[in-house]
Amino acid sequence: MDLTSYAEWAVRLANDPEPPPELRRLRDELAGVFDAAGDDRAVAALLNALLVRYPVRHQLSDHDGPWHLHLADDPAATAVMGLAAVVAELGVDRLGRCREPHCGLAFLDTSSNRSRRYCSARCASRANVAAFRARRRNDAP
Repeated sequence: MDLTSYAEWAVRLANDPEPPPELRRLRDELAGVFDAAGDDRAVAALLNALLVRYPVRHQLSDHDGPWHLHLADDPAATAVMGLAAVVAELGVDRLGRCREPHCGLAFLDTSSNRSRRYCSARCASRANVAAFRARRRNDAP
């Protein structure tokens, strides 16, 4: 069972400025996980607490062929489980915050060389243009 899509949902929720009222607490808790990125033990402790608070239930489904497992339809539990599974499989260093100074959104680094620094191509471009302009200013007589 690939849980990356559930982890991506956790990222979207952590970045959502106006989640549904029932998901606001979880949004803040997930944001705390991304804020702790870089501290393996802190991330693990936060995720373990969330796994207790939002237990996951599995169910069998045959909606598109043979029987297979799905996470039960609970957005909070599936987001937490997906994020925990990605951290367990790929490592804590795959969680990040955008390095563009005016952004700071959470992201999941699924690149093969663990090199992602920005939440989107737009932020990467904005940061690169700003760096280019700063270099030109410094080089100008």
